[in-house]
This record gives sequence, C-alpha cells and structure tokens, in this order.
Amino acid sequence: MDFHLTEEQEMIRQMASDFAANELKPNAIEWDKNDEVPMETIAKMQELGLMTIGVPAEYGGDGLDNVSRCLICEAIGNGDAGTACTMIASALLATDPILVGANDEQKKWWYGRQMEGAIAGFCLTEPGAGSDALGMSTKCVKDGNDYILNGTKQFITNGGIAKQFSVFATLDKKLGNKGICAFMVDRDWPGVSIGPKEDKLGIRSSSTTSVIFEDVRVPASFLLGGEGKGVPILMETLDLSRTAVGAMATGVSQAALEDSISYANERQQFGKPIAAFQAIQFKLAEMAVRTETARLLYLKAAYLQDNGMPFKTVSSMAKLHAGQAAMLNGIDGVQVYGGYGFTKEYPMEKYLRDAKIMQIFEGTEEVQKMVIGKYLSKGGYNPFV
Repeated sequence: MDFHLTEEQEMIRQMASDFAANELKPNAIEWDKNDEVPMETIAKMQELGLMTIGVPAEYGGDGLDNVSRCLICEAIGNGDAGTACTMIASALLATDPILVGANDEQKKWWYGRQMEGAIAGFCLTEPGAGSDALGMSTKCVKDGNDYILNGTKQFITNGGIAKQFSVFATLDKKLGNKGICAFMVDRDWPGVSIGPKEDKLGIRSSSTTSVIFEDVRVPASFLLGGEGKGVPILMETLDLSRTAVGAMATGVSQAALEDSISYANERQQFGKPIAAFQAIQFKLAEMAVRTETARLLYLKAAYLQDNGMPFKTVSSMAKLHAGQAAMLNGIDGVQVYGGYGFTKEYPMEKYLRDAKIMQIFEGTEEVQKMVIGKYLSKGGYNPFV
C-alpha cells in the first residue's frame, strides 16, 4: 500500500499550496470583511489552470485525475474557503453534468467557454426545494425546437459572476423523477436575471445569489441526455462532487490546525507557551486526528474514482466527516486562541464561520447519513474493495 503522491501530483499540490499561501491567505480576511469576490485573483487562477481542473484533455484542459483535483481543492480551501467554493462550483459541480450527460458538440461549447475564462454556476436548489431537490418547481415546456424555462433557483454559488449555468427543471411535477431535465444555459440569453447577493455567515468572498428564469428560450440542442434524463445526471454529479467538497473542508481543518499550533507556541501564559499545557496539547491532537482522517477519506474516495471502483459510500463519508472536522476544528481553534479567537483580528473565527456551510451544502450531513445508510443497507460495506 503506497501513500506517496506521484511526482506530478506533488508538483500540482505544491503549485496550488504556493498560490494559496501567496495570493489567498494574505487577502482572505479583507475579502471576508468587504464581502468581496476577488475577480483579479480568480483571473490568476484561470491562468494557472485552477479554474479549469474539470476540463478533459481532449477539450483543452489538463485532464487531471481525481486525486490531483482534490489536492488542489484542499490547498485552495486552506487559503480561502470562499475562493475555493468559486473554483469548485465552476470547475467541478456545474461542469460535471456536462462530463456525465453532454454530447461532443455540447462539450465543445461548454468547455470552450471555460477555457476562455467563463465561470459557471450549478442551478438546482430552489426556495421550496433544498434537501428535497427533486421537488423542484422550475418548469421547462417544449415549444418547437426550443424549451421555455420558468422558475427561480436559490443559493447559487457564482450566481452573480457566472457566464453559463447547468440548470435542472421539470416537464411536469406529476411525472416525478421521469420529468426532470438538465440544460446548459447562457447567462446572456433573454429572460435570465440575477437576484441580490446573499449576506452570508461565511465564505463571503464567493458570490451567492438567486438566478431567475422568465420565459427563457433554450434550444433543444442544449438539453443534456434527452428528456427526463436529468435525475441520473444529477445523482452522478452529486456523487462526483462530494469528494471535492470533502477535500475543501479538509483544507479549512488544516488551516485551523496550523494557525492553532503557531499561536499556541507564541502565546505565553504563566511563564511558558500555552502549547506546553496538556489541555492545549489535547486540543491540538484531536484537531490533527480529525484533519488526517478527513484527508485519508477524501484521498481514498478519489483513488477509487480514478480506478473505476465503487466510491459512492466513501465519497459521502468523506464529505460528512470533513464537514464535521472543519466545524469542530474551528470551535477548538477559537478556544485555543481564547479571547483573541473571538475577534476579527485573527482568522480563526473566519475558519469557524466558513466551516459551517461544509455541513450544509452539497447535501447536508443528515442527507449524507441517509445516503451512507442506504448504501450500507442495500449491499453492506467492504472497506478493502
């Protein structure tokens, strides 16, 4: 069993880590304070290929394996979780429906725009359909060679900056899962509008808005997979994306751990660094164990994906555990910092705020437990597959 990264994977990880250390960490608190999406920094990420990590080699991308993608997600999450959300939502979550369900011409349209710098958004959640995503109300009605789209999507990452969207809508709610369709939509088409930016607890350097579709005419050639094929595309997309979200959450855990160790060695109380006290050592130890187990889980899930092996149970485990680990590390990190951890002078309180969403989006932790439980009850679990 080899836990070493390949030479290429290590180079990719180091490149992303260096970028996070030099471009993200020094600015993350200011972006958070100003509720600012750092577009100039995102442009630099585009130049480095970080915004196109989901583009296959045959369409101009680097054709990265899943382990490499997840290493990037952890590194960028370590630098700034909001910027990591921007990257993952565009390069992976919004793009995976194209990987899963698009034909060659559709892929050329989507990936070609991405390679030119277009940011993407994933339009699934609605005001009345969160965890019950398949209860959506956004409608698509066939009209000649087009579909007419009407509805509102909510909490859309990149909503205010995206140039293209993957959108899920229903032909008729009475059809249930068989009525759901997936589309590619251009932001500039008539009838597409963007709601106000959400004022969020964390990941404030990312754009989160509603996206409104009012009589939007979508050519039938932009329908993915055929009528009523949206659910299989959606389910596979979510299965694929959970590993990357687990990696991003691990980056937040690692940042909280690193800063806590540094602060504990600097902060003096009773004539010695607080790192010398067993109470603090125990907290650091627990933070390190959570972080390492989260990393091992996402790396295993990514490895299984890369090798064509069953990965869905492990992917959900990775997302569930990494979200919990990030939240607990944020809480313990604030405690290590004491009163200073409660102030915005240090980044620890930001890690705590950023971590909370990791337990909510891409399927809440309750949903992840349901998914894991379903897989376990159907086929058991062999950890050595």
